[in-house]
Amino acid sequence: MVAAHTSSHSSASAEWIICLDKRPAERSREDVDIILARLKIVKAFERFHPSLLQQLCLCGFYECLEKGITLYRQGDIGTSWYAVLSGSLDVKVSETANHQDAVTICTLGLGTAFGESILDNTPRHATIVTREFSELLRIEQREFRSLWEKYRQCMAGLLAPPYGVMESGPSSDRMPDKENVPSEKILRAGKILRHAILSRAPHMIRDRKYHLKTYRQCCVGTELVDWQMQQSSCVHSRVQAVGMWQVLLEEGVLNHVDQELSFQDKYLFYRFLDDEQEDGPLPSEEEKKESQEELQDTLLLLSQIGPDAHMRMILRKQPAERTADDLEIIYEELLHIKALSHLSTTVKRELAGVLIFESHAKAGTVLFSQGEEGTSWYIILKGSVNVVIYGKGVVCTLHEGDDFGKLALVNDAPRAASIVLREDNCHFLRVDKEDFNRILRDVEANTVRLKEHGQDVLVLEKSLSGGRSSVQGTTSSHYKYTVMSGTPEKILEHFLEMMRLDSEFTASDPALDDFVLMHCVFIPNSQLCPVLMAQYPFGILPGSEQEKMDYTLNNKRRVIRLVLQWASVHGDHLQEEDTSVSFLEEFLMAVSDDARVILPLKDQLPELERIVKCNTDDARSSQKKHKVLLRQFSVGDEKLQKRQPIKSNDEILFKVYCSDHTYTTIRVSVAASVREVIGAVADKLGSAEDLLLVNLSSAGELQWSDQLDSLTPLPEQEGPSAGSVVNFELMSSKDVAYHMTVYDWELFHCVHEHELIYHTFGRQNFKKTTANLDLFLRRFNEIQLWVITEVCLCAQLSKRVQLLKKFIKIAAHCKDYKNLNSFFAIIMGMSNPAVSRLSQTWEKLPSKFKKFYGEFENLMDPSRNHRAYRLMVAKLDPPIIPFMPLLIKDMTFTHEGNKTLIDNLVNFEKMRMIANTVKIVRYCRSLPFGPDSSQANKNHPEVRSYVRQLNVIDNQRTLTQLSHGLEPRRS
Repeated sequence: MVAAHTSSHSSASAEWIICLDKRPAERSREDVDIILARLKIVKAFERFHPSLLQQLCLCGFYECLEKGITLYRQGDIGTSWYAVLSGSLDVKVSETANHQDAVTICTLGLGTAFGESILDNTPRHATIVTREFSELLRIEQREFRSLWEKYRQCMAGLLAPPYGVMESGPSSDRMPDKENVPSEKILRAGKILRHAILSRAPHMIRDRKYHLKTYRQCCVGTELVDWQMQQSSCVHSRVQAVGMWQVLLEEGVLNHVDQELSFQDKYLFYRFLDDEQEDGPLPSEEEKKESQEELQDTLLLLSQIGPDAHMRMILRKQPAERTADDLEIIYEELLHIKALSHLSTTVKRELAGVLIFESHAKAGTVLFSQGEEGTSWYIILKGSVNVVIYGKGVVCTLHEGDDFGKLALVNDAPRAASIVLREDNCHFLRVDKEDFNRILRDVEANTVRLKEHGQDVLVLEKSLSGGRSSVQGTTSSHYKYTVMSGTPEKILEHFLEMMRLDSEFTASDPALDDFVLMHCVFIPNSQLCPVLMAQYPFGILPGSEQEKMDYTLNNKRRVIRLVLQWASVHGDHLQEEDTSVSFLEEFLMAVSDDARVILPLKDQLPELERIVKCNTDDARSSQKKHKVLLRQFSVGDEKLQKRQPIKSNDEILFKVYCSDHTYTTIRVSVAASVREVIGAVADKLGSAEDLLLVNLSSAGELQWSDQLDSLTPLPEQEGPSAGSVVNFELMSSKDVAYHMTVYDWELFHCVHEHELIYHTFGRQNFKKTTANLDLFLRRFNEIQLWVITEVCLCAQLSKRVQLLKKFIKIAAHCKDYKNLNSFFAIIMGMSNPAVSRLSQTWEKLPSKFKKFYGEFENLMDPSRNHRAYRLMVAKLDPPIIPFMPLLIKDMTFTHEGNKTLIDNLVNFEKMRMIANTVKIVRYCRSLPFGPDSSQANKNHPEVRSYVRQLNVIDNQRTLTQLSHGLEPRRS
């Protein structure tokens, strides 16, 4: 039996499961804290009182189910209530007693809760079947009833009708209602802006005349935008300023004199709420002073919520009134909506033109009732709804990003359930039946299918190349054809035919870029190389017609250009494949022979020769001398050297420990499988007995603990026993941030684009390494744990306060250096329960730093698919070190939401979407990271060494215990 010595930074993620697996009576205070940290991020519990959440931690059980497992059937008497912690489950309802007749009416996703029929012992309303591997929190009936009696008011919103409050309110006039009472926050923002204007530019608020009518004490839209842009660097554009003023307009803090619902950057009159009175109050000197102090914070607040207000403003416009810029903004929003992930780009753009915004103010409002005619399809933009079936009650809850109502439109059938608002102030995107059917018809009408032997081999989508057009009689030359799916060979053939060769056209075709980047998913190099060779037309008959000569020449040039692009994208990875190197040599020979006869081909020959020489020489040298990495992936002096990319054929000296902590050293490929590692260990040990390779974390966790004797972590896995604050506090925050960024850039720059694809689709399918990406992702976890470790090992309160200040300053500098990966890691480390619970420490933190930390936390807000972060990144120029876990999440989201093959054809629309995310990484690295002029001439070997060899505790239980030792729980 052998255990791999690998430091596991993911141990904390499994810690809560171990705690939940214990009997409730055996759970310690630390167990409850660990479970609580996990439950706090579940949407279903976000509004629960902390004491109720603690009770759930004490009485809940962990359940994990494989795909296709029936949790319970319709008609069963329930014994438990459930909440979804990961995965998803289908809700199936049958009108008969036969379970085979059941239809799926919706899917329960992350954060949903179900099973409340146990309150009154009524039979289960539906059958619940896991759609994928799913993790659940289970509460038994007796405990759930007890919690319901004690926390009825808090839980009513979660359960909704018939246990919550249900109103039979009007369905809606389908127009957004202005809130009757502005929120305190926005009311205060309006006062600050009004006072600031009256202090700095009082002429802006005055009586104005237009068409012989006088409008009292009002401002002009264009002047308000001009003024706002002059006040803060956080206002980057007039469009952004419009969204910020729209926030005030929506809540009635600012009003158009004729009650228009949209703020416009035009000569239109607007009036502050305080000026609606006959004699609006003028600010006192104290209020003017306050407005000066709070103005920047107010503008920052509005800049963060303005984009959503601007989006709602656009969606309120009639579809015919939306501009090209409006449509682009809506389309960008649709890219991140879960319910639309499987739709093509063309369909999303069509939806952008017809979507209607609809909002409802009160929980309990019935959106539509079971049995009604289906007239619209809905997507939840904000809030949640309950799906209610007559005689069965609430069968599930749908949240932000989910959709409903489509089935009735597709089948032209009555509504199968009623939809009831679960909370106040819900926002929806609505597509009406007529538009829905037209888009479906248009998609089919514009789909071109190429067949061979009666089978589809290429599916294209036809669209206007210049966007929307009202010009009648548009000729076919105005259309473009987008590849939706096809066989790999036909997709390649199509792109080669469409490739432009005119000398003025230098930019490569984005679709061809996508093929070159993504082909490894559906046609590996071993298959692609022969296809490319077959596409290169050999030989020209003497005396052929000029047209035939031109045709052959152009085909050859197209294949050469594609091969150059293919070699450029793969880079050094080609050297790892004998097939690819042989192909390049054979291809160069063919092109060289042709260039003697066809002189124009000589233009492309030097670049091709350079690439072939580079790859063949390096491939030969690597065969002679295997590169052995004397590096451990977590520790070692090699971190002080500049990082070099790790290749799949590199080898590593790897320590493998036995249960008594003795070890053997083996030499294996970086991309070695578990089977290969076990084989190498068996050869070294000379043992024929069965060996089992396990990953033992610092917490002593094992995946197959029932098969093993007791194993203990290695002493070096336990992390430091004292913090580094003595040395760390002497280092400049800017120096630390700079050297962190230099090291992070080295790690980021080593990640090959294809590693992102291997990681998304499963590297076992490619037999390639993702070691460079793994190291970069591990760095994110390491920085998080570094922050928590340093704080939890600092016994002195005043020193801890200084540490928090220093980490906030380092985060700010990382943000300035556009190192968003470390910026987020530091802030997430500070928000870890082991740090965030230190109330005495946070109370001593100066308000200025609390404000900075609050601003940074807002950028981490995950709502609307991390909209705040995405808006910030959109304004940055390269070089950028992005928040890599979010890019990985985006790619996984696209991969899991879309099939790779449709009717045995490659789903190229999916390839295009994933390629777009990979190209974000390409954009971030499109300019090199240069040294900061203020840092370039400074030598900080101690800082450089420190940030590259962070010493951390990766055991959440240990960190939690240290935290409680610093500040015991207050009674």
